[in-house]
Amino acid sequence: MDVLKKVPVREQDPKVRATNFDEVCLGYNIEEAKEEASRCLKCKNPKCVDGCPVSIDIPGFIKEVEAGNIEEAAKVIGQYSALPAVCGRVCPQETQCEQRCIRGIKGEAVSIGKLERFVADWSRENNIKPEPPKETNGKKVAVIGSGPAGLTCAGDLAKLGYEVTIFEALHEPGGVLVYGIPEFRLPKETVVKTEIDNVKALGVKIETNVVIGKSTTIDELMEEEGFQAVFIGSGAGLPKFMGIPGENANGVFSANEYLTRNNLMKAFDENYDTPIAKGKKVAVVGGGNVAMDAARTALRLGAQVYIIYRRSESELPARVEEVHHAKEEGVIFKLLTNPKEILVDEKGWVKGMKCVEMELGEPDASGRRKPVEKPDSEFEIELDTVIMSLGTSPNPLISSTTSGLETDKRRCIVADEKNGQTSKEGVFAGGDAVTGAATVILAMGAGKAAAKGIHEYLSNK
Repeated sequence: MDVLKKVPVREQDPKVRATNFDEVCLGYNIEEAKEEASRCLKCKNPKCVDGCPVSIDIPGFIKEVEAGNIEEAAKVIGQYSALPAVCGRVCPQETQCEQRCIRGIKGEAVSIGKLERFVADWSRENNIKPEPPKETNGKKVAVIGSGPAGLTCAGDLAKLGYEVTIFEALHEPGGVLVYGIPEFRLPKETVVKTEIDNVKALGVKIETNVVIGKSTTIDELMEEEGFQAVFIGSGAGLPKFMGIPGENANGVFSANEYLTRNNLMKAFDENYDTPIAKGKKVAVVGGGNVAMDAARTALRLGAQVYIIYRRSESELPARVEEVHHAKEEGVIFKLLTNPKEILVDEKGWVKGMKCVEMELGEPDASGRRKPVEKPDSEFEIELDTVIMSLGTSPNPLISSTTSGLETDKRRCIVADEKNGQTSKEGVFAGGDAVTGAATVILAMGAGKAAAKGIHEYLSNK
């Protein structure tokens, strides 16, 4: 074997997978995993751990994989992460742990994410469950939201003996893991459900269909229901739009709504009667992972799909792997292109989009080169559906119904990055509700930090 190169990962053929919702990446088998694990240099000062938002002992679990001790590898990961099968699939390892991998200086970094996925999948297939704490400490903590931040915070607190209840607004737990990420990237029944069940196995209770701010409030949870601390991990589900003419036409959707219908409400499955727009010519405006998810979903529902993005390929915020998969499947990228108007027919439905070509100027505040309009470069694309994927912000319902909770100008809750403490005593927050839309692993890191903060707070009360 060439130690400078990763062991390749088996995937569904692009032509086949573009017509189904089965998982694209097939993962490693045990021989491939052991071979890939043998590429690890076992550094004395492992930089990969510094790149992991939840500080997993990466060399520790990889060493166990190489030796074939997969259950031990699972125990190592389990000390740090409640969602290894999720993270192994959707984390941007290439800009985190793998970017710091010393093996990657001269060759390709170790496939840390694919190894984590292998260990988690092996644990599921062999029915390995986490052990609940021997006893509880009688202290009650409420967690709002069952996405990655909430699940991580709840799991860590349960391990410390707290009685944790998660309150979820939707009818199914999982947050963005169930409504936002498509089945072909993250299977719901096998992967997400199992990891949620593992958190429940630690003693965490989950109550669904509870909208905090309507069903009850944070003040009522603390004053009337005996919760001594609250963690807000409610995510960022409020979509942003461009404000261009024609945006209110029939056939214009937010990526959030489009993906929720397809993922949580199973519109792709003929056994469900969830309505969804199966357009023939679809444009997705945006260049992040959510845009790729929406584009690849529309493609599987039978459309010709364009990604419209105002910068060049090197500025695309989506993971390289997602862009690569989208191109392989046939998504058409119209880069350095910006929508000016959505064209509408006499019945109020989308019929096209007026766009303008862009060029990159000087760097802006984000450090990326600012797109500037090219004069006299307008053109039109014929379409019947437009999906806006321009990011999301937190829903103001919780902050507007909680006295003394400070928010910033983006409606994000203000919280200490180190421990999640907000301006209200006993209330902690983390994840997208604090940062705006970000990655699953960063939300998990925030949930972990808040669990530590809550433990310190309640230990000193």
